[in-house]
Amino acid sequence: MANRLLKQPTLLHNIDKLQYFTRHLNSSPATAAATTSLHSPIFRHFNFPATNPQTTTPILDLNDHQKIFSSVSTPALLRAAGNLHVSSIGPVVDFGIWFMNSKLMENEITKNVVTKVIRHTFFEHFCAGENAEEAVECVSRLNKKGLRGMLAFAVEHTSDDKTCEENFNGFLKAIKATHSLQKPLSASCVIVKITAICPMNLLKRVSDLLRWQQKDPSFHLPWKQDTLPIFAESSPLYHTLEKPEPLSPEEENILYSGYQRLSTICENCIKFNTPLTIDAEDTYVQPAIDYFTYSSAIKYSNNKEGKKPLVYGTIQTYLKDAKDRLCLAINAADKMGVSIGFKLVRGAYMSSEKELANSLGFESPIHNTIEDTHACFNGSAAFMLDNIANGGSHGVILATHNVDSGKMAAKRAREIGIKDGDERVEFAQLYGMSDGLSYSLKNAGFYVSKYMPFGPLDKVMSYLLRRAEENRGMLSTSSVDKQLMRKELGRRLKATIV
Repeated sequence: MANRLLKQPTLLHNIDKLQYFTRHLNSSPATAAATTSLHSPIFRHFNFPATNPQTTTPILDLNDHQKIFSSVSTPALLRAAGNLHVSSIGPVVDFGIWFMNSKLMENEITKNVVTKVIRHTFFEHFCAGENAEEAVECVSRLNKKGLRGMLAFAVEHTSDDKTCEENFNGFLKAIKATHSLQKPLSASCVIVKITAICPMNLLKRVSDLLRWQQKDPSFHLPWKQDTLPIFAESSPLYHTLEKPEPLSPEEENILYSGYQRLSTICENCIKFNTPLTIDAEDTYVQPAIDYFTYSSAIKYSNNKEGKKPLVYGTIQTYLKDAKDRLCLAINAADKMGVSIGFKLVRGAYMSSEKELANSLGFESPIHNTIEDTHACFNGSAAFMLDNIANGGSHGVILATHNVDSGKMAAKRAREIGIKDGDERVEFAQLYGMSDGLSYSLKNAGFYVSKYMPFGPLDKVMSYLLRRAEENRGMLSTSSVDKQLMRKELGRRLKATIV
């Protein structure tokens, strides 16, 4: 009978890498090795060490609201404050999700009215436009404020090869549109979801086969190309309880088509000097996504010293096996001489992941506490920053709305010698959110990008509704932004009166 408990994470053989997950973000490796046990759990709190008199000035200043929003006009600030306030009200979000999924939207008049309202409020606030050209114009406006854009054509979860081809052409348009930007790397990258260019059912099948090979290394996969490690010993394999059938010739052809689409996307990214970031998705298809990502990173590795990699994967640090998988992938890439980047996020599929694990009778793959998730993100950030500072050929995008994580990562980057303008280190937040953190990081000299979904309103709405359901409480974390905006609007009002 199958064991219904997940394996406990095992220690990695590379102790130097493990230390980043068992010490404070801002402590030195040597100190950590002397004061922490290899069997101690991940620290739940990353406190700053004793203050160094020479570094008493904070790297980020989130109190100077005038400086933070100096490049934002008053009308734009008012709109942003209003949209964030409404979006943070839980019942409003719940009602919006219900209404958009209800039969009321089948009435043409109702649909037109609601669509018009959404287009000029939430869509304009959280999205970059309805096509690649509008998205690039939005990036240009951001660039004038010192920020960059991550262009995300908001399509995912396709079921047929024809739709995959349509989505593929949409991604190519986005890449080519970046060429019209005046400043190089104004668009820090183009975002691709593998579920948009390869059918979901096939990705599930590939993930099952990869999991089974992890269980049984003798299990042969004739279509498999060179890749970095996809699983760690701590990775859950409960999605695949029975030996899957091999891919049929037709399935292999569709898989090959998906891989060719990704290869063409990579070649266009090279041509237009725009890095590619591949988003993480649900764990039941993540092995296939990582396979696509790692095999492409190997094929299109960019090893130029001081330059950011071409291909970035995504690690969701709310997963219990995240730290192990990150270390294994980087260790293998180093041995192979492969340059790869990682976007570090906390994760966006918590509810569905827990529900799936529970339905199968297994423990959730998500960390048991939010403190453990914070510790995993911060430890992963420290590990990647130290790798870069020590001459590694990799890159990192620290995608966080957490102010403490932003402060700690910025402080550590400066302490270990990462200088202004190092394109291998970037921070990112969602477009329309955490502007206070974004501008503070920009003012501190870091590259900062906004994740900018775009596409036809009907497609983007279904995408945003899924995000709203998965991140129901996320918009309530924008309290820092709202406070800063209120203070700055109050200051401007007083200045006008006086």
